[in-house]
Amino acid sequence: MKNILFFLSLLCLPLLMRAQALTDSGLQQTVLKTLDHIYNFEFSEADGLIRQIQSRYPQHPVSPILKATELELQYLPLHENKVATAQFVQAANQGLELAKKMLDKNEDDPEGVFFALTAHSYLASLYNNKGESLKAVGESKKAYSFLRTGFALVNKSPDFHFTSGLYNYYIERYPMDHSVVRPFMLFFQDGDMAQGLKQMDVASKKGMFMRPVANYYLAHIYLKHEMNPARAVVYTKYLADKYPNNPLFGMINAESLLLSGRYAEARLYVQRLKQMPNKLVPLAVNTFEGMLAEYADKDDKAAAQFYEAALKLPFSESYTKEYHAFAYSGIARIAARSNDRNRARQYYKKALAVGEYKSLIREAKAYR
Repeated sequence: MKNILFFLSLLCLPLLMRAQALTDSGLQQTVLKTLDHIYNFEFSEADGLIRQIQSRYPQHPVSPILKATELELQYLPLHENKVATAQFVQAANQGLELAKKMLDKNEDDPEGVFFALTAHSYLASLYNNKGESLKAVGESKKAYSFLRTGFALVNKSPDFHFTSGLYNYYIERYPMDHSVVRPFMLFFQDGDMAQGLKQMDVASKKGMFMRPVANYYLAHIYLKHEMNPARAVVYTKYLADKYPNNPLFGMINAESLLLSGRYAEARLYVQRLKQMPNKLVPLAVNTFEGMLAEYADKDDKAAAQFYEAALKLPFSESYTKEYHAFAYSGIARIAARSNDRNRARQYYKKALAVGEYKSLIREAKAYR
């Protein structure tokens, strides 16, 4: 159940597409500015713009969906904050109800489809993170029906390339890595991983509303699945430089630079991360400092101290779990260089227990 749920959630990511009401160029620019403020963690500025949009379009789902997007990032990780979670659910449900009213008038209304998909996918992601599997599956199924509608709309807007591309990639990749889900794949339309990467790349360059999301998920794919961190840097540098206050973008950029061997550049971004107050950051910083000490400075003693400090901090299942795996594998390498084979095997085993990156799995399994 958990693997199926995670797969569905990948296909039901939060969306904010171009819609008919947003053909108003003034409103379009306001929405884009709002999203830029949200992604750069400038929430006061975003709030003012959301109120403007709400005042102008009180019956449109765009403003509550923007508010839900803001809450998700402002209280990252959202599911750990009960008050913010309640506000998020209220905003998502408000957006869903307004989208349903649009669909009641015209079941093919693209705005209604887009924002219903957004609301259902937001709720699916939240319930998944909270461990409420039945609710998450229900929302994911509803979102998937709208996602399929978007397949025919790829040529309408560059933003549609993201959802279709993500589907094309993961519908093939996920069962390759999780054999337990293969029997269920008969219920899904076939995909094409290469085509999926191309489609998402289009969205990462030309998308209006989905450009940041497309860059983020492409980077994640190249790091986790494709073992191509140099390609990931293309996407992460854009995000980290455009949204310097965003810890998620800062972490994935530092990670991709480190895994690409670009240590001098990575060190600058790690220093920037240190100034960010988000609770996810300390674990990432300690892991990255360990990697810099190990790879750039050739200081195994300092590296081990950083890795051990990282392992004392709890990880977030959604955002920082892999950094525990990085720290375990770092200690394993240091132990191997010290000819402590038992310790090396022990820590590689720990890395395999939590790590999902193919490069890390390959390294750990190769050690004998």
